[in-house]
Amino acid sequence: MDFLTKATDLIVTIFYAVYHVLWGDLITVPLPGGSSLGLSLLVLILIPSGIYFTLRTRFLPFRLFPEMIKIMAEKRNVSQKDAISGLQALIVSTATRVGMGNLVGVVAAISAGGAGAVFWMWVIALLGSSTAFIEGTLAQLYKEKDPLYGGYRGGPAYYIHCLFLKKSNARKRSFIAVLFAISGLICWCGISQVIGNSVSSAFENAFRIPPLYTTIILVIISAIIVLRKNATVKVLDILVPIMAACYFLITLFIIFKNIGLLPSVFQRIFAEAFGLRQAVAGGFGAVIMNGAKRGLFSNEAGSGSAPCAAAAADISHPAKEGLLQALGVFIDTIVICSCSAMIMLLAPAHLTDGLQGMDLLQTAMQHHMGGFGVIFIAAILWLFSFSTFIGILFYARPNIAYLFGDNWLSQTLYKILALVMLFIGGLAAYTFVWDLGDMGVGLMTVFNMIALIPLAPQAIQSLREYESKILR
Repeated sequence: MDFLTKATDLIVTIFYAVYHVLWGDLITVPLPGGSSLGLSLLVLILIPSGIYFTLRTRFLPFRLFPEMIKIMAEKRNVSQKDAISGLQALIVSTATRVGMGNLVGVVAAISAGGAGAVFWMWVIALLGSSTAFIEGTLAQLYKEKDPLYGGYRGGPAYYIHCLFLKKSNARKRSFIAVLFAISGLICWCGISQVIGNSVSSAFENAFRIPPLYTTIILVIISAIIVLRKNATVKVLDILVPIMAACYFLITLFIIFKNIGLLPSVFQRIFAEAFGLRQAVAGGFGAVIMNGAKRGLFSNEAGSGSAPCAAAAADISHPAKEGLLQALGVFIDTIVICSCSAMIMLLAPAHLTDGLQGMDLLQTAMQHHMGGFGVIFIAAILWLFSFSTFIGILFYARPNIAYLFGDNWLSQTLYKILALVMLFIGGLAAYTFVWDLGDMGVGLMTVFNMIALIPLAPQAIQSLREYESKILR
């Protein structure tokens, strides 16, 4: 037992050492009033890279936004059997983006960083749209046929592999690509536990249902979907548009109901974003860091998750899928995350002060819509979480194949592991799993960006080709 305890303590110590390197204050910038701004490794990687990609694509999120909408509305045409369309790939990636990060993640950001964290989530999203274009396009450029599920597969593990090794050398694996795939699988297990815990907590608050019953039902329904070969995309095709539209419409109702408070909410967001209040209290760094961290966790731009879905698309031009993935970041953060923020910030401060997690969001919804609001949040969280779980297992497919080869055993074993993590998370409050998810996302981002920056010219060339041949 002593050996086991020491081994566990050592693993936790190493884990938090890595976590601190990724998310801790690597550089501290002193600010007026005795405050300071701590910049983590990931902020130092993602924000400059986002600015670089935005400049190289000539402000793609603003310039080509109409083209993104046009591509999304195109008729679905696939040439490969069992392949998915570009729009379906967007739906899969949106299922995970418009999921836990939009509810639990935004609540966590505002709880820890205040209203100003919302502004920095917006900034991360606008810069992240260009990053999402680059990685989505590269995923298309380096995709390959999937012998197990049909259609195509790919993602960062595959374009990292091609960067460091010859494509024809199939027996060898790139060390960085292996690290990316392992980081992703660890991250998605952590997210599975967060999903189970968040859903069981929300249903206990709304309906007084014991967590055990909620968790069992969630695991059974999830197992029915994920253990079937090709049920994932079909379910998400129906689920994602409905749940996103319902959440958006309810938020619009709340905004119009409280339209007079809207100017003060935006004033608070911008005031706190630039530390006019936090600088005095020494918390300005927390505002930016929490907005950046939860922004990355929500929109996933740069982390390498969404390209695992983007590579599966059967689409006429690689840049088109890149543009769809850029649109996905906009939908996630500028639209859906803002909905969650408005629900909380339009509620009276005295009702939400001191509250954290789902208690904060459900209290705000109870103020806006009474008992129906609490029930609605529990139901929408269930749908968001369910779609996230299905989506992350779609992401896992190509990474499992890269690590263990093309066999159903490894695919099925990981799905069972994720279902076990989902069950465990539903029965206990784990603060550790949020850190596990953050560390996984952080490591994925570092390994992904190692390849993304040197390969970016290929994606930019693809964009220029698309614009010259199709847009003109």
